[in-house]
Amino acid sequence: MDYRETVDYLFSQLPMFQRVGAAAYKEDLSNTIALCEAFDHPERRFKCIHIAGTNGKGSVAHTLAAIFQSCGYRTGLFTSPHLKDYRERIRINGEMIPEDEVIKFVAAFQAKNLDLQPSFFELTCVMGFDYFAHKEVDIAILEVGMGGRLDSTNVVIPELSIITHIGRDHQQFLGDTLELIAAEKGGIIKAKVPVVIGENTFAARNVLENIADERDSKRYDVFASSPILETDLNGSYQRENMRTVAMAVKAMKEAGWELEEAKVRSGAQNVVELTGLRGRWESIGEMPTVITDVGHNESGVQQVVDFLRKQTYVRLHMVWGMVGDKDAKSILSLLPKSATYYWCRPDVPRGKDAEELAAQGNKQALLGKVYPSVKIALETAIAESQLNDLIFVGGSVFVVAEVL
Repeated sequence: MDYRETVDYLFSQLPMFQRVGAAAYKEDLSNTIALCEAFDHPERRFKCIHIAGTNGKGSVAHTLAAIFQSCGYRTGLFTSPHLKDYRERIRINGEMIPEDEVIKFVAAFQAKNLDLQPSFFELTCVMGFDYFAHKEVDIAILEVGMGGRLDSTNVVIPELSIITHIGRDHQQFLGDTLELIAAEKGGIIKAKVPVVIGENTFAARNVLENIADERDSKRYDVFASSPILETDLNGSYQRENMRTVAMAVKAMKEAGWELEEAKVRSGAQNVVELTGLRGRWESIGEMPTVITDVGHNESGVQQVVDFLRKQTYVRLHMVWGMVGDKDAKSILSLLPKSATYYWCRPDVPRGKDAEELAAQGNKQALLGKVYPSVKIALETAIAESQLNDLIFVGGSVFVVAEVL
């Protein structure tokens, strides 16, 4: 198979949570463990930092990757989902995994004729491990896909675990209280491996601290008063993330990693250039200003709305789409009622019907029209805006992916 055929196989033949939802979710690590064994346990052949959380884990992961890269380490980065190119998920020093490496790994998997039916994420995860092992990275930064305890990434023994802010998301899998969700996220904490616990509610923090203490894991607790790093990532919510990053740097220094202060600052201030991170309060147009952000759960959307309040504009236009398994009522209740809405459906099977979304929005006094695609919704918003207006595009990672 060539690269296009290989990616088509990954997307179409393997269950993919981002597209189909619950059908792709696996409730144990048996497939991942079997895949790792088939590929000679690549997860044991590199050092890593493991990051879970509801919000902020992607920004924290990319920033740490930029920092280690700036400090001279050969740095792997595993994240999800991708926005434009599948290969965004697996990088070394900011460079995406080459197409031929993807082809080679998938061919090797097929040749093994394993009695497995792995999900898209399970196979991609082990592909990343295998690539990092063969390329002999000094360290890899691994972002959990969903949850933590049962996530495919949770077969590693890291140098450091990190739990970012915990909120309500994927409740059908992780539980419907912050305590239950925290317990799932805290499942990545390993015995005697230090852990950074980011800013959290008392309920979530209490669960995480108890897990860490039970596993004799040295705790690095982050609070609003903790030291912070400056970053090139936009959004006031990044301050919380950068306090978590600063604490992670402290923990890794204490573990013996050479992280020179000037290089740490340089890495944190050049995250986008060094790692290719996109979709975090990203400006994609001027006059009118067009901003996009991947925040898609209650706490993530609240952060977006808080930052929108700090912007200067004449009128606000919201191009908004969601996936069907999110709590639309709770999320829509957070959105500004003074904006004009352009309702749309992201082009994935999980996409929420735009007419249904508009009806729910109307109950929340969010007024606007329905459009047949994200592209047409954005084009209409631009056509109807004045130069000093602000257009925000979001509600789902897939909406952002389409406009990028």
